[in-house]
Amino acid sequence: MTGASAARGSSARRRVSAALPDFPWDTIAGARATAAARPGGLVDLSVGTPVDPVAPIIRDALAAASAFPGYPTTVGTAELRDAAAAALTRRYGTVELSGDQILPVIGTKEAIAGICSVLGLGSDSTVVIPTVAYPTYEVSALLAGARALRADAAVDADADLVFVNSPSNPTGAVTGIDELREVVARARRHGAVVVSDECYLGLAWDAEPVSILDPRVCDGDATGLLAVHSLSKISNLASYRAGFFAGDADLVAELLAVRKHSGLMVPFPIQAAMTAALNDDRHVQEQADRYRARRDVLKPAVVEAGLRVDHSEAGLYLWATRDEDARITHHWLAERGILAAPGDFYGPAGATHVRIALTASDEQIAEAARRLTAPAV
Repeated sequence: MTGASAARGSSARRRVSAALPDFPWDTIAGARATAAARPGGLVDLSVGTPVDPVAPIIRDALAAASAFPGYPTTVGTAELRDAAAAALTRRYGTVELSGDQILPVIGTKEAIAGICSVLGLGSDSTVVIPTVAYPTYEVSALLAGARALRADAAVDADADLVFVNSPSNPTGAVTGIDELREVVARARRHGAVVVSDECYLGLAWDAEPVSILDPRVCDGDATGLLAVHSLSKISNLASYRAGFFAGDADLVAELLAVRKHSGLMVPFPIQAAMTAALNDDRHVQEQADRYRARRDVLKPAVVEAGLRVDHSEAGLYLWATRDEDARITHHWLAERGILAAPGDFYGPAGATHVRIALTASDEQIAEAARRLTAPAV
């Protein structure tokens, strides 16, 4: 291909990356440097990445399956799908699901980013996302060429897919049963798919979140509903890239068909580790207790430092504000050696808040609390 032909080809195709926003964390390099320069170094509370050990029962399962030489299946082992279905009912009271209603994914971020495209949405489609939202919901719509509409738990006649997220990332807000029921009812009237991101469902503090697949929400019917679950937070498996879809068997089958053609297979040893994690509730409770203890240390210090904590009834974050531009608060924290995430990462409605993660060691959380409450110098 000549240079001129290459140029014509490049201009003729749609540059998907051009439609995407800047990657949010690239914008806070200056604040990171400020925080790192403080005596004692950086306390990074900007990203919800686990720091605690993976439970031995999970590591042992991973090791035991590591000698398998063949390709894994995209649909996942029957043991994994059965374990996921049973865990959802046992832990969260969902409707009883069968194996054909479960699909493992290579981390829920890739699954969310691709779902609008996989389900065939395009330029004439509307995707509803929360007003303050995990950025990948919008990215999913943009990758498909669809319109992203910010509207909390709203389903209008034009909606093709609705993202809900409870407990919320970043706010920690919990959506109640009645509100979720209304989302489901309106989506079904308009023929929209509801994708419920439930990655923080096992981390409840001041309110009890419920699944979109709870019979009190869906009346025992998973039609049109997909719940997204991750083992990154509750089982410390972020590095394993371990998650799954659960819900409408027809939607799961559609996702499976595309993922098979794309070669999107969860590695076999990871599937074995996921099975072990889903069959064991003890390590999940122990990890939740760690996060509760860290929250009990950090939240009072954030309040004492003059910030107000809004929502934050569940999940891994404190959604905090001084009723000023988030970047000013973000810089104020960085001067104390604490790196948070500015709320504008999550949409214009977050522009006066910062997200402060609980995902740091006990020592780092204690140090952040000390810095927040130390006398000004």
